[in-house]
Amino acid sequence: MSTDHFKALFDPRAIVVAGASTHPGKFGFVALHNILSCGYAGKVFATNRERAEVLGRATFADLSEIPDGVVDLMFVCTPAASNPELLRQAAAKGIRAAFIASAGYGESGDEGRQLQTELVELANELDILVVGPNGQGLVSTPSQLCAQIVAPYPPAGSIGIASQSGNFVSSFMNLSRQSGVGVSRAISVGNAAQVGVIDMLEYYAEDPETSVGLVYLEGVTDGREFADRLEAVCRRMPVVIVKGGSSGSGAKAAASHTGSLATDDRVFDGMCRQAGAARASSVSEAFDIAAAFATLPTPSGPRLAIVTTVGGWGVLAADATATTSLELVDLPDDLRTTLDGLLPPRWSRNNPIDLAGGETKDTVPAVLDAVVGHSGIDATLVLGMGIQSNQGRLEREGPFFPDHGLERIVAFHDRQDSRYVEVALAASVAAQKPVLIASELAIADPTNAAVTAVREAKRYCFPSAERAVKALHHLYRRTQWLDSFTDEPSS
Repeated sequence: MSTDHFKALFDPRAIVVAGASTHPGKFGFVALHNILSCGYAGKVFATNRERAEVLGRATFADLSEIPDGVVDLMFVCTPAASNPELLRQAAAKGIRAAFIASAGYGESGDEGRQLQTELVELANELDILVVGPNGQGLVSTPSQLCAQIVAPYPPAGSIGIASQSGNFVSSFMNLSRQSGVGVSRAISVGNAAQVGVIDMLEYYAEDPETSVGLVYLEGVTDGREFADRLEAVCRRMPVVIVKGGSSGSGAKAAASHTGSLATDDRVFDGMCRQAGAARASSVSEAFDIAAAFATLPTPSGPRLAIVTTVGGWGVLAADATATTSLELVDLPDDLRTTLDGLLPPRWSRNNPIDLAGGETKDTVPAVLDAVVGHSGIDATLVLGMGIQSNQGRLEREGPFFPDHGLERIVAFHDRQDSRYVEVALAASVAAQKPVLIASELAIADPTNAAVTAVREAKRYCFPSAERAVKALHHLYRRTQWLDSFTDEPSS
């Protein structure tokens, strides 16, 4: 399939929903509703055998009535038996891509597998890109396109999602909405009859809107080909994979879900390492890593500094580094001397850097600038942002607000936490080094001033220090992997 086929899929000039329905519980209603509701600016057509009005829009009885050479993408919500003729009509109208939500194909047994084979043969003959069948749809934020039968619609960003499960597309996009770290493209490949996850990744690697690939995978048909193509993609952009079917029970579930045959998990793990992909153990971890790649510069080395307002958080963060590729670096003497002049004598004088209550509107910026900008530090993890505004929230919600000076102090707390975040992120930009901010308030109170400041800066607030360290580990692993090619002999 050519780049033009994928442009028709993700950036179509116009769309037709085949099988639009007046019933709000049917795929043909939901797909049309979502396309019309999220800002897509192209023309939208729909077919309905009775020419029923759907969502206030007139429909056509079939594709023969739509204009020639106008529509690029067809979203198919019709029964499997209708789809071969539908593809022929689509080809006659110049449609280059079709997303097929219909089930009843390879996931349903021998008869369904035969139907799926015939569908692909026909699509190839007609030169139509077919995604699915048994898929849930696609999103393309550059075109404000939400062509799917499930929610949500995410904020715009640079994470490209490709999944063998439609529900995991939704899971990733829910995390995008919660965190504010946005998505460029997202697609459920369903049974991957003609094109699969690797085809999407190859397109994303050439897509200027996408900087990282995020994948849910259950199995691959040709392991060697997949590995070779994955490595080629990873040389151009980072890829994060979470894989289902790693256990015997999971493999059986995958076979009945999308018809995928799960691969040996140890072999798959080794393939990811060799090909340069980051393998995550869960959906949340996968999103953490993808969000880190999408919003942070990669570290040039393993030397990590931890800056914390509370000692215990620093201890657990230090523990988390023990099983990673990172190094909890000994503080350089000149940096320790600088911090001695900024913090009270009781500060830790070690890494983690426990501020020991010495954080003020003047010391926090100075400490962060000194640590992040030091040549002996490759990355910095900041813990404790949001504490002041968390106390402010309790005061704001209490019975004494806004009297007794509470209104002023609550506003001050919010300003301070916002400023600390802004200073930390500005230091990251100035030094071109990753600065990670972690707090459980990312989940516990997304309206917290510090969390809001991170979100407004288009960065990711990690829900815990441990998760931040794990994501940074994968960022540095990619640096190591890319550096390994500098030793290759030139041809």
